[in-house]
Amino acid sequence: MEDQEMQLKVKRVTDKFTESMYVLANEPSVALYRLQEHVRRSLPELVQHKTDMQSWEEQSQGAIYTVEYACSAVKSMTNSSLYFKSIEGLLRQTISMKDHISATQGRSFSEATPPPCPHDPSLPPSSTS
Repeated sequence: MEDQEMQLKVKRVTDKFTESMYVLANEPSVALYRLQEHVRRSLPELVQHKTDMQSWEEQSQGAIYTVEYACSAVKSMTNSSLYFKSIEGLLRQTISMKDHISATQGRSFSEATPPPCPHDPSLPPSSTS
């Protein structure tokens, strides 16, 4: 009987010892220490990721600005078609006047006529605005 009692006492002591070790191993301060170790190991990588993301954000903002500027330039080019039409009309009028002057100069100098008046009805109407 004494042997069984001794085994029972030894079992209780070892169980209590195991329980105490388990509590010590999982104590909150140990958990906080492990958390601190984890943060210390992973923090440099997280900082690198943050700086990479900030760099990518700056590059993206620059690209967005460039695209917006290009879009506004294209829009202003489409709005300039009115000016190009006006220039085209003025060029046509100029060519017509040059042809008229060339034809006038082609005649004999004895029959020279004065240059055409800007209000000459034979010329196409002016498209100046």
